[in-house]
Amino acid sequence: MQISELAERAGVTVKAVRYYESLGLVVPERLPNGYREYSDDHLRAVAEIRKLAASGIAPSRATPFIECLDTGHEHSDECPASLAAYRAGIAELDRTIAELTARRDLLAGRLDESASRGFPTAPPEPTRPADFTRLPSNLPRPHDDGAADHLPGLPIPPLALPTSDGGRIDLARLGRGRTIVYLYPLTGRPGVDLPDGWDAIPGARGCSTEACDFRDQYDDLRAAGVDAVYGFSSQQVDYQHEVVERLQLPFPMISDERHELADALSLPTFEAGGMRLYSRLTLVLREGTIEHAFYPIFPPNTHAQQVLRWLSAHPL
Repeated sequence: MQISELAERAGVTVKAVRYYESLGLVVPERLPNGYREYSDDHLRAVAEIRKLAASGIAPSRATPFIECLDTGHEHSDECPASLAAYRAGIAELDRTIAELTARRDLLAGRLDESASRGFPTAPPEPTRPADFTRLPSNLPRPHDDGAADHLPGLPIPPLALPTSDGGRIDLARLGRGRTIVYLYPLTGRPGVDLPDGWDAIPGARGCSTEACDFRDQYDDLRAAGVDAVYGFSSQQVDYQHEVVERLQLPFPMISDERHELADALSLPTFEAGGMRLYSRLTLVLREGTIEHAFYPIFPPNTHAQQVLRWLSAHPL
């Protein structure tokens, strides 16, 4: 097809196609008469570039995605380089948000200062975001509803799930040693509100503190015979990657956005903020089978130590 047909079918201008060519994203064939000839692969690439631009990935940063398609992947974001581009875009947005927030705070402060001149009443203090690294003293304790009683002895289904380090893992093929997989609802980010009523849900609060406890006990867990530790939730991989980096976790997270493991094993979940989330649960896996399940878990900030005590009482 010619460039005008390509542009019309992709919903872009001819000028945009020329720009993509200058970036090396679209490389048409040359006919003997010198005209450019475009294929369905070029059409797919242009459509993908347009979709990426709509989500905030500029054409100048679309190379990893187009290269991923060129290597035969069905989706442009199935390659590690594509995930890295997502993370870079998120990091840039975070910086922009931080800069805009600082500018807004400066303007708001000057507004308050100007408006309060001659008025003795001080403006109210802004509400501080929740500190996810500490647990409130009045958290409700979850009760054992028996939702995990059926798990010990069950085989793990063969599911290849993405991890926060850009890979994929099949929990059914982890080897003969012990693996600890702690399932959690969701981790909060500084300055980002949790779902309404989060602290009132038994067992919901404490994901960051639980991750930190597994981080701090990681070497002792390995010394106790654990081959690997994984966090596990239904959050997206890029969200989990941010948590791993921010909390400096020595192990990756596993993402199960479609709740495949929950549906296969009838794992307990709950609804909050319009989301289906995993209930807090820890599995000890060995030779493709669930050897033990910790449920319910409370308090989460010392749960890794509870796992260590169980390992000491049940050596291999």
